[in-house]
Amino acid sequence: MFSLNLDNATDTRAHVVENKFSQQVQVTVKEVSKALLGKDHQIRLALCCLFPGGHLLIEDLPGMGKTTLSYALAKALHLKYNRIQFTSDLLPADILGISIFDQNSSQFSFHPGPIFSQLVLADEINRTTPKTQSALLEAMEERQVTVGGRLGIYQIPSSLSRRRIQ
Repeated sequence: MFSLNLDNATDTRAHVVENKFSQQVQVTVKEVSKALLGKDHQIRLALCCLFPGGHLLIEDLPGMGKTTLSYALAKALHLKYNRIQFTSDLLPADILGISIFDQNSSQFSFHPGPIFSQLVLADEINRTTPKTQSALLEAMEERQVTVGGRLGIYQIPSSLSRRRIQ
């Protein structure tokens, strides 16, 4: 990946300049390619979604490397990773977390669910109930979850490019 340098307004030619960000992308693609052979283009597309903090929908046949891609990206970028297998009996609390009453302190303590990760693989979302899908979509859109009337904000990779590329 390269960026265009158009600093000189009188010169209409674009000068391609390699920067630290493009170098990090090349290093990451090379690292992820060790686990996922022949998918450099797909890795770059996934990084295009990941660096600005976006979401990525991957549709493919079974066994084509969707889980491997997400795991390898998390490992290469040193991100906290979780995989959620959506089933018909999965509840919103199973992905968001739950508040449990501690008798010793007489207070509720929050135990975060797998959504509190920097990279989450949500597998087979269509198999779960609309209420659980809604909880996931709220977390994705609002970047926070409501559990027991309290807000818990989960970490997302939106500041990934600023944090790792300096």
